[in-house]
Amino acid sequence: MPVAHSAPFTSVLDLLLDAVFMVDANGRIVSVSAACERIFGYPADEMLGKSMIDMVVAEDVAKTLAVAKEVMAGQSILHFENCYLRKDGRQVHIMWSARWSEADQLRIGVARDITELKQAQALQAALYSIAQAAHTSNDLLSLCQQVQQIIGQWLPTLGFYLALRDGQTNLLEFPYYLETDESTSTSFELPNRICTALVDGAQPLLLTPLTLGEVLGAQATRFAHGEFCWLGVPLYSAQDTIGALLLKGSCEAAGYSAKHVELLQFAASQLVTAIERQRLYARLQHMAQNDELTGLPNRTFLYDRLNVALAKVKRNDGRLCVIFLDLNKFKQVNDTYGHSVGDLLLQQVASRLRHTVRDEDSVARIGGDEFVVLLERIKQPETAALVCAKIRTALSQPMNLAGLNLSILPSIGIAHYPEHGEDVAQLLKYADEAMYRDKSSGML
Repeated sequence: MPVAHSAPFTSVLDLLLDAVFMVDANGRIVSVSAACERIFGYPADEMLGKSMIDMVVAEDVAKTLAVAKEVMAGQSILHFENCYLRKDGRQVHIMWSARWSEADQLRIGVARDITELKQAQALQAALYSIAQAAHTSNDLLSLCQQVQQIIGQWLPTLGFYLALRDGQTNLLEFPYYLETDESTSTSFELPNRICTALVDGAQPLLLTPLTLGEVLGAQATRFAHGEFCWLGVPLYSAQDTIGALLLKGSCEAAGYSAKHVELLQFAASQLVTAIERQRLYARLQHMAQNDELTGLPNRTFLYDRLNVALAKVKRNDGRLCVIFLDLNKFKQVNDTYGHSVGDLLLQQVASRLRHTVRDEDSVARIGGDEFVVLLERIKQPETAALVCAKIRTALSQPMNLAGLNLSILPSIGIAHYPEHGEDVAQLLKYADEAMYRDKSSGML
């Protein structure tokens, strides 16, 4: 039976921001204060007679029943937390204090809505987890997977897309994406259009089927099918907007709003930091391993490749060849036309050498006008002679350099493994000496 209270007492209860409940021994509500409607969405008359446990989310039922049993046994409970479903279907987090009134045979409880507090805590935990992932992940793919999982715990997502702009083509590429909705086939046309708008506009976007036209114009009607909404933010670097981070969700389940932009913007900033760190590392690694002028592997990188190649052929009883070459009369080019023309010549030689050998072979500049070609997995020594002939032909063709037509010929030396050496130093020494013999013979 509902419990009657005097009007002054009831009016005082109705002033409280927290909700006051009275529940009988069977768990049915017999009295509520006015705050219950604000917190749970039910008017007071709808809550009277309702079983309290029916509103508890399934995963919290067992612990709620256990605590209710403790209260009815005479133990006062403070700050117990569980989660309820409001009348509108949304979840509300509650902190309870309750005791049992033996005289009235009622549980008397005070409920405080801590939903915003729990959401703030969850947001802080998500932000911390994303920052931690950004500093511990070894690669972009791993980081994106972790960020997607963290965001997915906080926001319902059917699609997660990372788009990066190619610096040369200015087109967007998707190094990472995840579609969790198996009923839709992965198509990048709509995500690409939205991400392009994010990059071009450099502002966050929150879109529904009704607002797609703001970004896509007349084309929006092609994509309005399906109840999907989109939340996206640009990826800002210090110099430019380098891409976008985009979420797709069910409009009914996701409920994306402006408050979710904060989480996605933080995730985007952490991704940008990781991307820039990886790009810087890649540049430093390239600089450490490659010649700055020609882009070819340098001496250090060549030695590494030679050692690896030698180890392979020794295991497999195979062969390899080292070709050492320099450019005849290169000093005259520098002295006559200047170092800028000499640099252009070296770049052109590097390009022609790369196009002369197979993809599996290596071309390196080890200093000045000296180059080394490593031929791996050759079956006959004659193969190296054919490659050398191709190199002479390629380099002998006139080169147009700053309006000048120049021709240059190489001196070439060849060393074969195993005939001319067992290690890198021996092979390079033999090839170097063979090159000087070629130069001394006057074969230009």
